[in-house]
Amino acid sequence: MAINKDYLNGVLVSIFLGISAILLANFTPSFLNSILLAILIGIGINNVVEVPQKFQSGLSFTSGKMLELSIIFLAFSIDYKSIAQLGVRSFLVILITVFLVLLSIYFLAKKFNCPSSTGWLIGFGTAICGSSAIAALAPSVSKEKEDVAVSMSVVNLFGSIGMILIPIILVRLPFSLNQVGILIGGSLHSVGNVVGAGYALSDEIGESAMTIKLARVALLSPALLFFNFLVNRKSMKHWTDYVKLPWYLIGFFIISIYSSIFPMSEELIQTSEFLGKLVLTIAMAAIGLKVSFKALITGGKKGLLFGFVIFVIQLVLLTVGAILVG
Repeated sequence: MAINKDYLNGVLVSIFLGISAILLANFTPSFLNSILLAILIGIGINNVVEVPQKFQSGLSFTSGKMLELSIIFLAFSIDYKSIAQLGVRSFLVILITVFLVLLSIYFLAKKFNCPSSTGWLIGFGTAICGSSAIAALAPSVSKEKEDVAVSMSVVNLFGSIGMILIPIILVRLPFSLNQVGILIGGSLHSVGNVVGAGYALSDEIGESAMTIKLARVALLSPALLFFNFLVNRKSMKHWTDYVKLPWYLIGFFIISIYSSIFPMSEELIQTSEFLGKLVLTIAMAAIGLKVSFKALITGGKKGLLFGFVIFVIQLVLLTVGAILVG
């Protein structure tokens, strides 16, 4: 069966812009990572040069299926055995914080007049693992590509700010290494943010923070089930509707269990991280090509305030938990 040329061109444009963003990110400040850069490049092109309508089918595939595919690569770095070494109290702090943040997101989104799907995506990305968590939730709660673009932009912005400010604040407070690890690994949005902040303080804090972070990532599936229940409980008619997982989360779950039983080589983990970042960046370039400046600015103003509030709530909960753990 012949592949539609216009469809293929839409896919190729996304791939080209995504790879370009990854290369350009080597020369930009840390807050302007490849994901955020890909969104901005796509939006810039879409608002200066109208993207041909015939490319839309290819862009839809890239912005949808590749966004979902990026979740699969995240699973290779999960090792439930190392997470088990956290200890019951530390894990409970993360578990309780994540689910209290999810409840806060659900009930506060309307209070802050943040468009529901944008607020939900920003909050979910803050609670779990940044861009990948947004990619996991987006297909079930958002039909608008603008919501995804705004959410990714806000989460990446606050993650980068937190990566710089949180270590500076923590070194001035009388916290133990374990407590600092909980605060960094439990609050910062992406793995890159956690690595940057944790290892900037010490190798011990970096390792502790990364273990905490991986525990948050491992909660992706149950958190998604819980949040989908909150959002869609009125429209679901049977209990089986609550436990349905999309294909990419089933894949995430299977691979993460396999990698915990049969440890992956460092080369495979690094390759999967690179491929996950590449696929997500390409998807974000395609999403950017569907977003207007007006929609980004309108949603962005409300999203910034809401993202800040959720981030502060998360930090307060983690601080209380870290103090209780000792």
